[in-house]
Amino acid sequence: MDKVRRVLVHVCGEQAAPQRALFVQSVTGHFSNEGDDEVEVSCSLEKRQFILYRGGGTTLKRPTFCPIKHLSVMEAAAIPLAVQQRGVDVGVAIILQTANQRVLLTRRAKELRIFPNVWVPPGGHVEPDETLLEAGLRELQEETGLKLEPQGEPKILGLWESVFPPFLSRGLPERHHIVVYMLLKSEESHLQLQASLCPSPSEVSGCLWADSQLVRAVVSCEDRAVPLKDLQGGASMTGVSPDGALSDSSLPLEALLSRAPLSGPDVERVSTGTKFALRLWLRSLEATSLH
Repeated sequence: MDKVRRVLVHVCGEQAAPQRALFVQSVTGHFSNEGDDEVEVSCSLEKRQFILYRGGGTTLKRPTFCPIKHLSVMEAAAIPLAVQQRGVDVGVAIILQTANQRVLLTRRAKELRIFPNVWVPPGGHVEPDETLLEAGLRELQEETGLKLEPQGEPKILGLWESVFPPFLSRGLPERHHIVVYMLLKSEESHLQLQASLCPSPSEVSGCLWADSQLVRAVVSCEDRAVPLKDLQGGASMTGVSPDGALSDSSLPLEALLSRAPLSGPDVERVSTGTKFALRLWLRSLEATSLH
């Protein structure tokens, strides 16, 4: 039943028909000639298959530390068969840009088993017979209560190869996704949208509207271009209690600048894939300002 209900990644060769990507196969590596962590692809969603083709204008990226990339033959064989048979799942995350150029980030609930307490855009799995946009809008509404109609043509910012746990030092891979980051523009400001915010406490423990300055700080910290001592202060956020009540609070900026530890409990941070998407969002803002 699981195989019927899930949309899985398929990769297409030069002349061959699309083949289902294996769980232990790096999708980025499939299209990389020299082990590069970033490639250009095109994609389509057809008959419950998310198909990737070599070449095109969409960036597909994996982190340098991607566990699948560094998986040895023995480690791959040690992954339970039920996990290996999952294939590579498809997720959609919505980069919601407000009229005053802020984007919505949500903190995953601490009770979630996968990436708890991590800041990400709203998103989730694609259900059969949904388009990517329909899946993203559904997840946006389920997680935040925001029911939006797209303004203009939504754009795919990029694709991210995500594996959990994020490092082999934290255990063998349990989940393997390609996350589609879609840019959705709203004609309302973040304050107008905030009035309609009704997050699901089972999934979301906090929300914040990040402006380009904050986003640049997060991205610059990832590049080590800005010393932490130069990024003092906090960010305004909305906390979500277990019963769904909302409260205004301040989030220490260090929480958004933290990185995933190689071992031990994970920490509150912005996910690496989200940083990739935010970098692409900044580029889209710059491109828009030039026209």
